[in-house]
Amino acid sequence: MAPGNDSFVTEFILLGLTDQPDLHLPLFIFFLGMYMVTVMGNLGLLNLIVLNSHLHSPMYFFLFNLSFIDLCYSSVFTPKMLINFTSKKNIISYMGCMTQLYFFCFFVISECYVLTSMAYDRYVAICNPLLYNVAMSPKVCSSLMFSSYLMAFSGAMAHIGCMLRLTFCDANTINHYFCDILPLLELSCTSTYINELVVFIVGGINIIVPSLTIFVSYGFILSSILHIKSTEGRSKAFSTCSSHIIAISLFFGSCAFMYLKPSSVGSLDERKISSVFYTNVVAMMNPLIYSLRNKDVKFAVRKILKKKQVYVSLTRIKICKDPYKLTQKWMAHRKLSQNHSIDKYQK
Repeated sequence: MAPGNDSFVTEFILLGLTDQPDLHLPLFIFFLGMYMVTVMGNLGLLNLIVLNSHLHSPMYFFLFNLSFIDLCYSSVFTPKMLINFTSKKNIISYMGCMTQLYFFCFFVISECYVLTSMAYDRYVAICNPLLYNVAMSPKVCSSLMFSSYLMAFSGAMAHIGCMLRLTFCDANTINHYFCDILPLLELSCTSTYINELVVFIVGGINIIVPSLTIFVSYGFILSSILHIKSTEGRSKAFSTCSSHIIAISLFFGSCAFMYLKPSSVGSLDERKISSVFYTNVVAMMNPLIYSLRNKDVKFAVRKILKKKQVYVSLTRIKICKDPYKLTQKWMAHRKLSQNHSIDKYQK
């Protein structure tokens, strides 16, 4: 018996992205490179925000949490996917599958609300700049992040609770590269009506509501920008929002395509391709988008590089200076010894 109620399945087999063995090595190299860029990019952004005091603002507080979430949820399934590319039989235990599903749901829902909080932050900064310090105080920012994680916990518990009530009789082959909701529903030998209802309700709350909030926020932002008379002021306002708009479009677009369609519409292979975007591409692109298109981040990087250059220069001077002192002392000692020998010989 498996850990689930009345389930005879103790493990699942993951089919992965493709069933063609010739593509496994190229895909392994491709996703390994993507994962390395994701880890280094998000860790670099986390360290940059912590080490630079001028980045300790509400905008970068949310960006810090976004990078942390991207780093975590890409690590939930990418290492397992890489292992599966190199192994013959891709097996994951029942409890391992449910654990992967829980953390995946938790971090994806968290990202929805962090992106929404960032949109609200931009709305206050552009539309009500005089009230920014009050409206985005540390207490408000902490409350927004706590609410984001609370909604993520509730949504993940709803999904995993409904999944644990299902029975998996004989079929245990998941047509995916990780344990996702829809492929698991295809394997159940009991009614999945409640699960599908929960997917639409939770998905609707966690995708549609944040999307509408972001849409309304940017509607007000656009209206405020159009009222700015100077061209320089407009371009500056647009530049502060462009990175966030790109990140939102990538994430919410792929999530909506994946979960807000009836299960009968579109094949699972199409859904696998769509899931690659919000599980791999978005997590890799976010640090690049927010660093390459952000003047503050560029300034912080240049500042750190200058500090490193100064440190290296001082170290080189010190390394070069010490041998010079030793050489001078050695030459003086040698000269003294020679003079002593000459005096002794003359005597």
